[in-house]
Amino acid sequence: MYGKLLVAVDKSDAAGRVIDAAREMASLSDGEVWVLHLREQEFMGRGGFYPIESEAEAHLVVERAAQQLDDAGIKTHYEVRNTISGQAAREIASAARAHDADIIVMGSRGRSDLTGLVLGSTAHKVIHLSDRPVLVVR
Repeated sequence: MYGKLLVAVDKSDAAGRVIDAAREMASLSDGEVWVLHLREQEFMGRGGFYPIESEAEAHLVVERAAQQLDDAGIKTHYEVRNTISGQAAREIASAARAHDADIIVMGSRGRSDLTGLVLGSTAHKVIHLSDRPVLVVR
């Protein structure tokens, strides 16, 4: 099984299902989980970077997810990383390498195939950028 899981969470409806899946996987293998939340920032030209959410909001998301896993007896770590809007997939793949994760667990926002094709799916990009398995939870 997978000894180390990187679990990417956001504020989407799928986040709860992602945590449930990670809890089940980690329980089966007595695994360790790294919960990651990305705090995206928009680039505003000469105005610099503008965060989409506050640092406190970002920490609340990741701390809640980590607490759920910790309450289930899973060894859990968490972190918030800042990233530029549109670069989430690269940051997730980078975090997986940095934590030597055996698998990435993340959600899908459930966009239609056409919308995903036009806008690009973070999950789709992670699958292509990562050198490890990716479990996408819907």
